[in-house]
Amino acid sequence: MIRDHELRYALANELHARPFPVVSAPGTALFLAIKQPQDAAGRDREADRAHLIDLLDRHGAPHPTPGATHYSGEIGKHVLKWESHTEFVTYTLFSDGDTGVAFDGQSFKMLPEDWLDAAPGVRMTSALIRVERYTDPDEVSGKVEDWFVNESVAVSEVVGSGLIIASDFRIDAAGHKRIAVFAPADVTSRQIGRIVQRMCEIEIYNTMSMLGLAMARDLGDGMAPIEARLTRIVEGMSDPTNSAEETLKSLLEIAAELENLSVRSSFRFGASGAYEALVNQRVEVLRETRFQGRQTFAEFMMRRFDPAMRTVKSAERRLAGMTDRANRAGELLRTRVDVERSAQNHQLLEGMNRRAELQLQLQETVEGLSVVAISYYAISISLYVLAPVGSAIGLSKPVIGAMVTPLVVVAVWCLVRRIRRLVH
Repeated sequence: MIRDHELRYALANELHARPFPVVSAPGTALFLAIKQPQDAAGRDREADRAHLIDLLDRHGAPHPTPGATHYSGEIGKHVLKWESHTEFVTYTLFSDGDTGVAFDGQSFKMLPEDWLDAAPGVRMTSALIRVERYTDPDEVSGKVEDWFVNESVAVSEVVGSGLIIASDFRIDAAGHKRIAVFAPADVTSRQIGRIVQRMCEIEIYNTMSMLGLAMARDLGDGMAPIEARLTRIVEGMSDPTNSAEETLKSLLEIAAELENLSVRSSFRFGASGAYEALVNQRVEVLRETRFQGRQTFAEFMMRRFDPAMRTVKSAERRLAGMTDRANRAGELLRTRVDVERSAQNHQLLEGMNRRAELQLQLQETVEGLSVVAISYYAISISLYVLAPVGSAIGLSKPVIGAMVTPLVVVAVWCLVRRIRRLVH
């Protein structure tokens, strides 16, 4: 038989690893997301699993498999769903039945206080979700007005099934956000579970994406003075009296600061963009229709969430633009330095040419003097050799010198010229 890839079953099972919960109506759900304050993506994930196991041990529930990133099981009368994500972990507790007063926070007491205190991180968000059956839409409208802040509440009918969802995305006095799901009698628990899961995802992804807004605001305070310095440097580059070396040093300092800001913000801006896409996708799949003229979740996101994300993208573009400006200014400055150095090199070469001409003139002068000097010594030696011969034939020493001198001078001059040609 053909061999399977070692990851074939693991990859196939991953598509079914996180099924939608089954939520009864009436019922409640508690959603909690915990994140490490710093370097959440590189956190110790075993600490997250140990925290989960502590909660399971208190209820005698079975443990997740080693290295698991998700878990679902019963703890007491409740169903727990745990998921580990790139930067955070989520706990969702589902309970059947009507708890009485809506959003009274009693369901949050299902999680022990000492266990919450020992959480390996901080709370990013928590939400109380109330699920009810309804028959009269006006009754739903009345509860929405009682439970939520009318100015920011979003209400809509979703997936064409008569399900109505509502939330104002505000944190109540107990520290939780409120979400209501109203289901008609013919909607199944699985359909309700899918909507509850979507609402939890919208809440956490919305919250995580807003971290980019905080980063953008922090960067805005830091980028303003850097941008002003960069502008002054670029404006001063056209002044020939400014030292190119000092200007380049200042540019390098700015480039280093911008690179530091880029390193600090690149992950957060990238994550915010990814979370934004998830929020928009989760809202889109709700297939909302307007309920009694109220704003939908898509409209709420367009008015509140989208401007925040545009601010994040604007800060990212601004930082990238400043980095490009600094790089272009550095290139221009390096071009200026190269031109100045080329001019200096040209002047240096001209000076070398002048010195070479002087050396050539001096060499020719020395060459003439050397012909005279060598000829003088050659004539003297010749006289010592020829004087006895001259005496024998009746020629005096001056006559012999006069006869020899032209020959010696010409011979020496020819020799010097030959040596010069051989050398050059």
